[in-house]
Amino acid sequence: MEIFLKILLFIFSIGLIGVVLLQRGKSAGLSGAITGGAEHLFGKQKARGMDLFLQRLTIAFAIGFFILALLVAYVVKA
Repeated sequence: MEIFLKILLFIFSIGLIGVVLLQRGKSAGLSGAITGGAEHLFGKQKARGMDLFLQRLTIAFAIGFFILALLVAYVVKA
């Protein structure tokens, strides 16, 4: 069981890294670094299509990674 959970955790970590790297930047340059957060916060730029899919997939991988990390820690300790 422990080995299976560790392999699953490894798959989720690689998947999370891959999905984050596939996403394109929200803004470019120094001006984007200053105003990009405000535009995203107030909803001026809404994700559509592939961006929305990657965003939701990132959330799913992150939640799965977090839960699996807790499970692996519990199983290893027990």
